[in-house]
Amino acid sequence: MLGAHGLQGEVRLKLFGGDLSSYRDVFVGGRPLTLLKARGEGAAIARFAEVADRDAAEALRGETLSVPRSALPPLGDGEYYHADLIGLPCFANDSRVGIAVAVENFGAGDILEIEKPDGKRFMVPIATAVTIEADRLIVDAAFVE
Repeated sequence: MLGAHGLQGEVRLKLFGGDLSSYRDVFVGGRPLTLLKARGEGAAIARFAEVADRDAAEALRGETLSVPRSALPPLGDGEYYHADLIGLPCFANDSRVGIAVAVENFGAGDILEIEKPDGKRFMVPIATAVTIEADRLIVDAAFVE
């Protein structure tokens, strides 16, 4: 949550998953809220039944908004949710190289950030250098530092 918008309890959001208006029940800071309306993608404005005024909206600044996993659409072949990759072990040439700690997208596609056992991190493009398996990620060895 980025903060309040106006005086009636609307909040400004930075969305990473497209349009929020198709979801009714969401969670903010672990507490359930009922979405009354939302407009915009990326930088969006939302109104929740439980947020009555600007002060209540401002109190949500910095909180994370999430939706229940059961509300997400089913995945097609080759699709994944970023959250499903985080925490998976990463291998190259049958050797463990680290663990997936983040998925970023700077405009040219998803980038996987991997933390090595020594704490150093490196990034690889998912589309060209990562094979996603159910319980691990296989990274092209050419991308491993």
